[in-house]
Amino acid sequence: MPSTEAPIGAQHFVPGDAHELDQLKAAAAHCEGCELYRDATQTVFGRGAAEARVVFVGEQPGDVEDQKGLPFVGPAGRLLRDAVDAAGLDASNVYITNAVKHFRFELRGKRRIHQSPGPAHITACRPWLVSEFALLKPDMIIMLGATAAKALLGPSFRVTKSRGQLMPWPASAQHPDDFPVSETQALATIHPSAVLRADDRDAAFQGLVDDLKIAAAALA
Repeated sequence: MPSTEAPIGAQHFVPGDAHELDQLKAAAAHCEGCELYRDATQTVFGRGAAEARVVFVGEQPGDVEDQKGLPFVGPAGRLLRDAVDAAGLDASNVYITNAVKHFRFELRGKRRIHQSPGPAHITACRPWLVSEFALLKPDMIIMLGATAAKALLGPSFRVTKSRGQLMPWPASAQHPDDFPVSETQALATIHPSAVLRADDRDAAFQGLVDDLKIAAAALA
């Protein structure tokens, strides 16, 4: 049965004086802002360049990421790296994170089946994302999939209608006052896992690459 508890939120665990990403990561390892920490193996915090011009935001870690403690190291992560390279983005200047830092799943026998995080989980985890953005101050924020896009742009946002469109940030954000980032652009596209599930994987991959090329052109 899913928990009916109201999450206390990550704000109780985010250090107010953090000035490095490693400090945030160390604090996040002890986060109990929502009930997902109880079943997950570990917190999966963001990784990448501290001076990254591009920040990718996904939904949540998957099974492989939960075990390894790193975001986007499973099949979807490998596909994302291929798309980044194909789009001409500098992979060394990228930071990758998720809207929710713990793996939500349903146990079926010995298999852990992915479950999308709910609005309460996204809200509870928002302070980590706010803190990451505050330190990174990227030029481009790329949201991967519906959950990440809705977490940042609001529940009415539809990736299928607005993917690949450049938007000003934080003016486009659901809670712009939460994100102390200026002179930044945002773009939403599909999650790499959607490419892996697509009937025509080649076409879906090319669509992802085309969206990322828009971001690359804007950065250039």
